[in-house]
Amino acid sequence: MLSTFHSRIRAVAVIGVAGVVAAIGAVTQHASAAEVAAPTAVGADARRVDIPRITSAIKPPAGSRPVGAYVVTRGTQTYTCAGGVFTGASVPEAQLVGTGGRVHHFKGPSWQSERDGSLITAKKTAESPRPGTIPELLLTVDTHTGTGILSNVAYISRLLTSGGVAPAGACTDGETAAVPYGAVYVFWAAKR
Repeated sequence: MLSTFHSRIRAVAVIGVAGVVAAIGAVTQHASAAEVAAPTAVGADARRVDIPRITSAIKPPAGSRPVGAYVVTRGTQTYTCAGGVFTGASVPEAQLVGTGGRVHHFKGPSWQSERDGSLITAKKTAESPRPGTIPELLLTVDTHTGTGILSNVAYISRLLTSGGVAPAGACTDGETAAVPYGAVYVFWAAKR
């Protein structure tokens, strides 16, 4: 029997994480740990994230190989009101954790390894809509800064999205709304 409040909270957290892992595991493409291992040693801040199936519309080019997979642990898509509605591009702010430790995702869009400082920016190449949530994406990396986990990333897949959709209804111009979202990000190196 769980006797303390903190023990109960830990038990609920473990059950919740198990549910997420089970849900992600139900749609994985059986990627081996070697396929998604980070190029550096896995540290205490890392965790395994399986690669979900990817629709043909947003697959990275043939021969691309996965170098890391990350799940959003906390994230928002922020929209700005213009013309009385929330529309246009959103600005991400998210913390990811995965095979190479922690990654910060932010405006740009940019991704920066918290382990080694390597930084990439990317542009949308293709998208695949998902009802009731932001679309899944294929992004092509256009800049690299520093060396480390993200140094050889050429493509990024945003998969298994949830939430993040712009609020409906009227708003005041200039007002912002941060909408929670979830996703799995897979980083790919180009064919050798």
